[in-house]
Amino acid sequence: MQASRLLGRSLVKSRPPVLPRSPFARRLLSTGTEGASAPPPPKPSLWKRFLQVTGSITLVTLATGGAFYYVAQKDRQPGPQLPHDPTKKTLVILGSGWGATSLLNSLDTVDYNVIVISPKNYFLFTPLLPSVAVGTLSPRSILQPTRYVTRHKRRQVQVIEASATDVDPVAKTVTFADTSEIQGLVSTTTIPYDYLVFAVGAEVQTFNIPGVREHACFMKELEDAEKMQRRFLDCLESAAFPGQTTDEIKRLLHMVVVGGGPTGVELSGELHDFLEQDLRSWYPELAEHVRISLVEALPSVLPMFSKQLIEYTESTFKEAKIDILTKTMVKEVKDKSVVLQLPDKTIAEVPCGLVVWAAGNTLRKVTRDLMAKFPDVQTNRRGITVDECLRMVGSNGSIFAIGDCTATSYAPTAQVASQEGAYLARLLAQIAKKDETEARLKELQLSSGPEAKEEREQLEKRLTKLEKLRPFKYSHQGSLAYIGSDRAIADLPFFNGNLATGGVATFLFWRSAYLSTLFSVRNRTLVATDWLYVKLFGRDVSRE
Repeated sequence: MQASRLLGRSLVKSRPPVLPRSPFARRLLSTGTEGASAPPPPKPSLWKRFLQVTGSITLVTLATGGAFYYVAQKDRQPGPQLPHDPTKKTLVILGSGWGATSLLNSLDTVDYNVIVISPKNYFLFTPLLPSVAVGTLSPRSILQPTRYVTRHKRRQVQVIEASATDVDPVAKTVTFADTSEIQGLVSTTTIPYDYLVFAVGAEVQTFNIPGVREHACFMKELEDAEKMQRRFLDCLESAAFPGQTTDEIKRLLHMVVVGGGPTGVELSGELHDFLEQDLRSWYPELAEHVRISLVEALPSVLPMFSKQLIEYTESTFKEAKIDILTKTMVKEVKDKSVVLQLPDKTIAEVPCGLVVWAAGNTLRKVTRDLMAKFPDVQTNRRGITVDECLRMVGSNGSIFAIGDCTATSYAPTAQVASQEGAYLARLLAQIAKKDETEARLKELQLSSGPEAKEEREQLEKRLTKLEKLRPFKYSHQGSLAYIGSDRAIADLPFFNGNLATGGVATFLFWRSAYLSTLFSVRNRTLVATDWLYVKLFGRDVSRE
């Protein structure tokens, strides 16, 4: 009897506890139990965290690199293109500068048979030309082959490396010649056009000052920057030659930059950076003798910028020991000196080793010859007179002119030419639709059915709209300039006023703005890589 009681008591004790039926009560019970008894989770080891971070970085790097490789390969392998269509009109583009390249980028080549004629088979990013002159950038980094642009268009574009020698606006023909070193059996020919885009740019203005072409370096084309770099390094090596007198060393190392615009200011800043960042390391015995002078005939440098930024540039140059000679005119450039007219009208002959001329543009011969064929309406010496739609006055709408070869109310800058090219691409697309509509109306003239009549009415309404061409309006996006010492200035439109800023932050903005303006991933990569290379290893001081 007692044994059975003990057995029953043990059975009762071995039963599992009965959980509350209410979910809320079970949740409270479980939470309280776990909170009281669960141990804290173990912290991951330092090695495990290192592997996790390394794995994440590796995955991001592989994904970014794969996307970059895909984009680069896609650019290298353009797809098939439509052939030339004999039913389409012929559009001839003279030049490969800012205006012409911007036009090609925006133009739908399906509307025309496009032919590009230029003595250069590439586009040159001219704002970074001073960086090439001192070795900050490689020359190839700021070149964009014209065929890179044309091969990515929907219809084939014929690219001809030649110089236009004559334009006949009556017969609508262009004559051009092969001016390269190697020529074939045929080196000159003439082709017809329906529409002509005249974008040949301008050449350097010397104002007929003696000795400029013979002894000065220009800063207009790529070969000018390479020539200036060679001569600058030649001056350094000649100054390092044993036995040179102190006066001769000072003469050889005196660099004179003529022109206080953005090109002259940026070149002076780049020369100063070259001196401070590289020459002091590799030419310590000569670095103290290097002198940079900036000559400008106007009362101040950078007249297109605000007064505040002009003063900031002048103070920065003063800190960098760059001499600014305003109200000073060049009278003659000699082999070993430059003759200046100072503000007090006195004449001084200044010894120097290198003169860089960056002081304005003038018209090319082919532009002057074309203007001479319209003597009654083309009388502006600054360039071709165009209407509000960039059509050459007197050409009956068959010739368009953009860029530095025109005389407009806008400054002859890359920004203006680029916007003109993009506008002209839209205008030519509208003209193509208008021409197509007119051709269809001629076909319907012979039809007399009700359907043909209804279509004619619709086409006439459409033609009325297409004949209304919007005039070109320039939108100023601001002005940028590099002034050396990792500083830049920016004059940007801000609401109804301007935002003037300068310094290191503006320098970073200047670099990012130029990177985004470059036309291809290839150029952006090359320029960014060159900047990184110079930051790590410095500029190359070897001379070819």
